[in-house]
Amino acid sequence: MTFTFYKYQGTGNDFVIIDNRESILTKNNTKLFSLLCDRKFGIGADGLMLLERPNNSEDDFTMVYFNADGNESSMCGNGGRCLVAFAAFLNVVNDTAIFSAIDGKHHAEIKDGLVYLQMKDVSTIEKHDTHLFLDTGSPHHVMMVEELSNFDVTTIGRSVRHGAPYFEEGTNVNFVEKKNGSTFSVRTYERGVEDETLSCGTGVTAVALSMHATDITDQKEVIVNTLGGELRVTFDVTEEGYENIFLIGPAEQVFKGEFSW
Repeated sequence: MTFTFYKYQGTGNDFVIIDNRESILTKNNTKLFSLLCDRKFGIGADGLMLLERPNNSEDDFTMVYFNADGNESSMCGNGGRCLVAFAAFLNVVNDTAIFSAIDGKHHAEIKDGLVYLQMKDVSTIEKHDTHLFLDTGSPHHVMMVEELSNFDVTTIGRSVRHGAPYFEEGTNVNFVEKKNGSTFSVRTYERGVEDETLSCGTGVTAVALSMHATDITDQKEVIVNTLGGELRVTFDVTEEGYENIFLIGPAEQVFKGEFSW
C-alpha cells in the first residue's frame, strides 16, 4: 500500500498529515502511525493528523490527531493550525474554517500569513502553591522557573508527567519565565511524545491564561516565545472564565512525499 503524506510545522511543532477523506487509512493502525512519526525509521514528527470528511453540515472537515506513540490523543493547538493551512492548500476551505476535533468545534481564520485558531473555553484553573493546572483541550501543568534556558526540562518534566496526581493518565508540563509585561518564554514536556518539543499550542494557551489568572500580567493579548518561534494568545475574560481564546501563529508546509506500507 502506498499513500501520499504531507509534512507541516508550526513554530517547530511538526506533523505528518494525511488527506483521509476517502478513508484510505483506518484510525486503529497504531503501529503505522507510530512508525510514520519515528524520526529514525519513519518520516519523523511530534504527531500525525488525518483530515477527514465532516460529520455534520456545519463543519468543513474533521480533525483526528495521534501522538507520536501512535495513540489517538487530546487536542493539539499547533496541529489544528497546521491542519487548517493544509485544508486551505487542498481548497477544502478558503480563509475561514469550521471543524470538529476531539474536544469539540473550532473556528479558524487565515490572515496575513498566520492561522488564528479558536480554542475551547476555559472555566477552571486550579491554583496550587507551586503550579497551576488547567485543560485547554489537553491537560497542562504550568510552573514558573528561573533561568529557563538552563532548566532540565526533560528530567523534571518526565517526573511531573508521571507523578502525583497525574500518574498513568499523565499531563503536559510547561516551564515558564517572564520576559516583560505581556511576554513570556516557555519550554514544554509533552506526553505522548515523551520529550521536550520545540512548541506546544495548547501549552502556550495554558501559559497565557495562567499568567493572567495569577495577575502576573493584566494583558488580554499575551506573547509566548517557544524554542521554535513566537505565538500569540488573545482572550476575553468573563464571569465564567476565559472565552474567545485564539492561538495565533504561522503554519507551513515542509514537504510532500509517498510512503509504502
